[in-house]
Amino acid sequence: MNDDPLQPNPLREGVSPAAAAPNAAATSAAPDRAQGDVRGSDAMERVLTELIRDRRAERRWRSVFRLAWLFVAIALIWTLSPARGLSTAPAGPHTALVDLRGEIQAEGLASADALMGALREAFSNPNARAVVLRINSPGGSPVQAGLVNDEIRRLKDLHQKKVYAVVEEICASGAYYVAVAADEIYVDKASLVGSIGVLMEGFGFVDLMGKLGVERRLITAGENKGMLDPFAPQSAREREHAQALINQIHQQFISVVKEGRGSRLKATPDTFSGLFWNGEEAVRLGLADAVGSVDLVAREKVQAPDVVDYSPRENVAERLAKRFGASVGAGALYALRAMGGDARLGGGAAPTPVR
Repeated sequence: MNDDPLQPNPLREGVSPAAAAPNAAATSAAPDRAQGDVRGSDAMERVLTELIRDRRAERRWRSVFRLAWLFVAIALIWTLSPARGLSTAPAGPHTALVDLRGEIQAEGLASADALMGALREAFSNPNARAVVLRINSPGGSPVQAGLVNDEIRRLKDLHQKKVYAVVEEICASGAYYVAVAADEIYVDKASLVGSIGVLMEGFGFVDLMGKLGVERRLITAGENKGMLDPFAPQSAREREHAQALINQIHQQFISVVKEGRGSRLKATPDTFSGLFWNGEEAVRLGLADAVGSVDLVAREKVQAPDVVDYSPRENVAERLAKRFGASVGAGALYALRAMGGDARLGGGAAPTPVR
């Protein structure tokens, strides 16, 4: 019997000892239950951690296997794809077709190497009666265009076969440099033809640097080594030298056009000014011979209506490589060159930048 008035007494409070006993047991079991809950939570956390780790490992291995299969597929495609520029010529007489498309530059399908390889294959086939060069290009590098022009003339003399240039949308500047190597040039009435000129372009950031408080530090060995630096003022001497340079290239261009077109060319003061004309006007000025298409030339001029394409082509693997960003570096290089100045043929008729 607890007679202490300060301590709770079950009997005095009207609670029996039997009823008080379970409450005491529950109070003593609470810490054990809390510890059990903690242990259960830790176990669940470990299970979830292991599950997440397994899932991540599974995803990694799945990615590895997918990449492995991708590399295998690319290797098979590369091996099985036909070589670039390879044609499947028929046994009988035919007209050989070579495409010149896009900007003429040192890399790609419109480079001198790619075009000359296709032209050699077309000329060397004894069943090819003549070669048609189908052009849709705004121009490009004077060096690359000059190499193709020289090679066409060499192959004509070597194989005694005619070459016909057929213009689609545009044949400007460097593309026209190539076209005049042909025996005849055919256009559409709405084709753009001409732009016989040379340009050198760039940017100057001198005033902008002054406003931003940026100092240009350039050390050269050779007083003209920093010529056309976009971050330095352009001197009169630099401009005169650059102008003389592109004037010389322009004269080379004019000479090639006169040699290729001969007496058919009806030159005016505007002919070599960089202007361009539609196909109908180009025929009137002697820049082209007639309105016509590839089929018309093959059927009526060559008299071999079967047309076989010898054009340089990328295989599937090369296209995949470009899709993964292989051409980004070339764009950056072009941007850097443009900042410093870069000579190119034509310009006015070109819908895209042309070197």
